[in-house]
Amino acid sequence: MRHLLTLLSGIAMACGTCAALAADASYPAKTVRIVVAFAAGGSTDLLARSVAQRLNEAWKTPVIVDNRAGGGGIVGSDHVAKSAPDGYTLLLGTNTTNAVAASLYAKLPFDPQRDFAAITEIATIPQMLSVHPSLPVKSVKELVALAKAHPKELNFGTAGTGSTSHMAMELFQSVAQIKMVHVPYKGTGPALIELLGGHLSLMFDVIMTSLPHVQAGKLRTLAVSSLKRSQTTPQVPTVAESGYPGFEAIVWFGLFAPAGTPPDVIRKVNEETARVLSAPAMRELLAGQGADIVASSPAVFTTRVQSEIVKWRKVIQDAGIKPE
Repeated sequence: MRHLLTLLSGIAMACGTCAALAADASYPAKTVRIVVAFAAGGSTDLLARSVAQRLNEAWKTPVIVDNRAGGGGIVGSDHVAKSAPDGYTLLLGTNTTNAVAASLYAKLPFDPQRDFAAITEIATIPQMLSVHPSLPVKSVKELVALAKAHPKELNFGTAGTGSTSHMAMELFQSVAQIKMVHVPYKGTGPALIELLGGHLSLMFDVIMTSLPHVQAGKLRTLAVSSLKRSQTTPQVPTVAESGYPGFEAIVWFGLFAPAGTPPDVIRKVNEETARVLSAPAMRELLAGQGADIVASSPAVFTTRVQSEIVKWRKVIQDAGIKPE
């Protein structure tokens, strides 16, 4: 009987392996949708379309982008969380949708950790800490000194409560032990216009939108928010090296599938995404947007998301941030 049970167990394992291999070989057999939880035209949307196009070419199967904006990314994320776990509905997630939202909102229709399977972190984009030229500071040290001398007099703009620009500034205020006034806008564009007009003192914003104004002399950049200097602006120091070791407040993008998606499908999407990201044309395209390619494993990306949730939960709780 013992030998019979061992034999049957071996057969079952073999059958499971064969089924997994068959699923891996047949995927994708139909259109794959990459859901973007924001409107078309933004950085998340552009990145998703770049990846979708190249996966389409690699698989010879349609890979389309499905924009489902609303609720600060909640609508699109919830749609993917409740989709069939078969690999045909994926999410191009960000730290806003898959890390910050977990602590910003008291109730979500999905659990960012329980309801998603991390596939790969695709890329990161540093943010620039820029000030209006009228502000008499040329370094992070000088900015902090000014803010401490004039508490709650400097104001900073953001793309809205809970946005990456907001989280970066709240983290900065925490580590620098300063207090400034938050002025939220409905998007980065309006905030940037106000900064350029001198109605705001400073803000964090991604490199691709801030840099042209810095180069034109309309803004002065003090630092970038990544741990290492950006390849796009190697002359600009990081906040970390400006007196606040470990400071990091980047924008990251990654692919997620609904929880329960077969591991072999996760692996196939991961490997193919890494392959298309390694293409010189793709690297050049993303570098032009100030992005650094990551292409991590599912395990590494899962750990990244978990650590980000813990990090931003503390920032949100300490600052008493509430959703608008």
